[in-house]
Amino acid sequence: MHTLYDSDTYSVTHMLANAVVTDATPEASRDRTEPVRIAPTLARHGFEIVDKRANKEVYLDGSWAELFQQHISAWQQNTPTQEEVEDTLEQYAELAQNPVLVH
Repeated sequence: MHTLYDSDTYSVTHMLANAVVTDATPEASRDRTEPVRIAPTLARHGFEIVDKRANKEVYLDGSWAELFQQHISAWQQNTPTQEEVEDTLEQYAELAQNPVLVH
């Protein structure tokens, strides 16, 4: 998971489905020197956008995540202003229905 953007209004986190997990058992450390890649049962690669004002979040995966990735790629080519970024995030935040909960 990588935080891509964080302001007073929004936070954007890139969630990676295929994280690397190190097997810490003694047997594994003798047999392997590299981390073990463990694939999740249900891969959910996407983006979480938190609207801090409304205290709501939306998770983008599938075609929504692809569309958002296109915005990120465009931003990497042509650096936007903070206002342009926040305007785009506001459009996605309108989809947010889930309240932010702390576990």
